Amino acid sequence: MDQATLEKIVRDVIAGMESAPVPAESRSGAYTGTRVTTKDYPLAEKSADKLKTPTGKGLNDVTLEGVLNGSIDAQDVRITAETLEMQAQVAESIGRRNLAANFRRAAELIAVPDQRILEIYNALRPYHSTRQELLAIADELENRYNAKISAAHVREAAEVGETRGRLKKVS
Repeated sequence: MDQATLEKIVRDVIAGMESAPVPAESRSGAYTGTRVTTKDYPLAEKSADKLKTPTGKGLNDVTLEGVLNGSIDAQDVRITAETLEMQAQVAESIGRRNLAANFRRAAELIAVPDQRILEIYNALRPYHSTRQELLAIADELENRYNAKISAAHVREAAEVGETRGRLKKVS
């Protein structure tokens, strides 16, 4: 396989990561540039100049050569809150409010470390947490990470878990 083909594969993978689904109950404020719509989609093709890596590199700077020489690392192929907000705006422009809300929830979770996301996921499983533990997680999401949408979902999970008797029993 030649270098051009490998670079195309890397770009396609990155573009696919940027088009992952996302919703829209409130503005994350992550992307403050000109509002994007379906005319800017797919972003990797039509708005590549607006896309940045978490380290500030442009999408066109992400190449196989960069990966091989070490100038591009794992942080450079992660999606940013700004890109997720742009995806939310595209979804909104075609009336997909729920998808836009999911993108915004994902955008606010970018700040939460991966390991903590997994811990929260496990805590949300039936019978794994008490109401107080879930409310503490919601407070953490809201106050430490400014993840207000996700905090509201965890609070709702605490309410539903209590109503349905699916919370961990306190001994």
